[in-house]
Amino acid sequence: MGLWEAFLNWLRSLFFKQEMELSLIGLQNAGKTSLVNVVATGGYSEDMIPTVGFNMKKVTKGNVTIKLWDLGGQPRFRSMWERYCRAVSAIVYVVDAADPDNLSTSRGELHDLLSKSSLNGIPLLILGNKIDKPGALSKQALTDEMGLKSITDREVCCFMISCKNSTNIDSVIDWLVKHSKSKS
Repeated sequence: MGLWEAFLNWLRSLFFKQEMELSLIGLQNAGKTSLVNVVATGGYSEDMIPTVGFNMKKVTKGNVTIKLWDLGGQPRFRSMWERYCRAVSAIVYVVDAADPDNLSTSRGELHDLLSKSSLNGIPLLILGNKIDKPGALSKQALTDEMGLKSITDREVCCFMISCKNSTNIDSVIDWLVKHSKSKS
């Protein structure tokens, strides 16, 4: 918990009443809800149920309130992703890095979403989740598979994470906080 405490103190020193809004998207079973839980409580649960539609969770850390839209990843919910991404500080796109069969679908959905003019310029954070699993892609392989180099109209950042082991979650929060300043 020491790192988390240090992070909270650092947050408090930076901001006074800061609010940011994020949309968490990605295919079903990529780990979006697990990510929300790890960020909110530091806890991970093995048996998550699929998100139906969307959930909104407000996470307050010191003076910073992060409003997280956790959007369902099943095909029938993907058409609403754009609506929930329009006014956010950043789009967080979660990919299951250990599921090669779904990568082309994930890539297609991402690029389709980013082609919407209403989302121009919104920073994008790609999270390759489940790196604790055997066969998970490297950051370079994920960057190539998802076609991230071709996205040039916005800031794009990629982290490889494990919600299960909390790997790199602090880097993710760090990045998000940095981007909360631009929209206040």
